[in-house]
Amino acid sequence: MTIRLEERTDYLKVEHLIRDAFWNIYRPGCFEHYIVHNLRYDPSFIRQLDYVLEEDNRIIGHIAYSKNKLVYDNDKKIDVVTLGPVSIDPDYQGKGNGTKIINYTLDKAKELGIKYVFVIGDEKYYQRFGFEDASKCNIQFNDVEGDTPFFMIKVFDDEDLKFDNAKYIDNPIFNVDENKLEEFDKQFPEKIKEVRDTQLNV
Repeated sequence: MTIRLEERTDYLKVEHLIRDAFWNIYRPGCFEHYIVHNLRYDPSFIRQLDYVLEEDNRIIGHIAYSKNKLVYDNDKKIDVVTLGPVSIDPDYQGKGNGTKIINYTLDKAKELGIKYVFVIGDEKYYQRFGFEDASKCNIQFNDVEGDTPFFMIKVFDDEDLKFDNAKYIDNPIFNVDENKLEEFDKQFPEKIKEVRDTQLNV
């Protein structure tokens, strides 16, 4: 098994992988493959942390990182790093492959001098990697009021970190235009969109 940087020749294979991994999981269909497609051409994309996981020369996993913003009360803005999406081929899920690529790239992020990483996802899953509720650091998720346990931070070195009254702002690239998504999806094999009780939008 190999973990390596993604290459341009991998792009379409990876988009197929992401689409298969997320299809009907959080909504009917998915948009994560379209987000990654757009991220690659956006200045916020962190190419040094764009990795694939291979087994027997087959790409079975992918992870992306990007820059988002923290905004303070005095309008000061700083770039911060966010993990995701992370995708594992459905045939290889539940075998620790997600853990492998996440741990590997978090170590790489630390080597690059990144002091902390955010993630938006399942808190029970990401706690195993040292992520904790970002609200404990006085960071608000966008304009969401109330608890946001899905919004987490992993701090590598908290010696000089101060987050008083900071607000995390999502990169606009994560706001998907449904019409453009539909057009983009025409290049992929047709799949049936299903409504499931476990989806976020149901």
